[in-house]
Amino acid sequence: MKKTLLALSLASAAIPAVAADYSDGDTHKNDFKWMQANLMYAVNELPGESDHDYLELEFGGRAGILDYYGYADVFNLTNSDSSDKSGQDKIFIKFAPRISLDGLTGKDLSFGPVQELYFATLFNWSGGSSADSVNNSFWGLGSDVMVPWLGKVGLNFYGLYDLNEKDWNGYQISTNWFKPFHFFSNGSFLSYQGYIDYQFGVDDDFGALYTSNGGTMYNGIYWHSDHFSVGYGLKGFKDIYALKDGGLAGKTTGFGHYFAVTYKF
Repeated sequence: MKKTLLALSLASAAIPAVAADYSDGDTHKNDFKWMQANLMYAVNELPGESDHDYLELEFGGRAGILDYYGYADVFNLTNSDSSDKSGQDKIFIKFAPRISLDGLTGKDLSFGPVQELYFATLFNWSGGSSADSVNNSFWGLGSDVMVPWLGKVGLNFYGLYDLNEKDWNGYQISTNWFKPFHFFSNGSFLSYQGYIDYQFGVDDDFGALYTSNGGTMYNGIYWHSDHFSVGYGLKGFKDIYALKDGGLAGKTTGFGHYFAVTYKF
């Protein structure tokens, strides 16, 4: 993973926006893949101000016109009765495939700082069958955008389709980044990495539980080597999942802390 992410980050930081060129018909020339296991511990995660451990299997890459990212979280690894996750859904899965519109059409759709456009999707599943379990899908337009200093940033705009309610409910803007900013003589480096998810236009008729908007921002500082990384992330919550702070869901605005030790396959 290090070599792939490092190459992409250095390239995006060093050169101006370059269009994704598929005019030669070779949609597989930029293929790559990565996978890693993250042993995580969360402190004051909202909602619920939960402290808990979890194992995250994370992956991503490019295969032809398909750009993909995802992870599977397994909570309460020892099944401890004292865990804040005891009695709750054991697994959470996020899968975010995007289909390149440039690759699909064979045309250069770039403009300004926008390098490539995608048909973007996102799926969140919590592994349970109850009405409280998360089963969401997001559908919309995605892009890769060149941003000063950060380099290439993913930026997606979605409509949310709630698979439990079988209904559309609001919108989400998501962005993510990975920026190496300090390199050591042994080849390891420090990175600033994170994401923003912001929901708006959410149905807030049930005002005791919901508000019309909310979101989160993750700011991580990580040390990376070829096969390992260690990091800390500060996560800000504002009415997370559009749950009203101080309402029936309790505290939904504040800060959480995340500690990670990673092995890269």
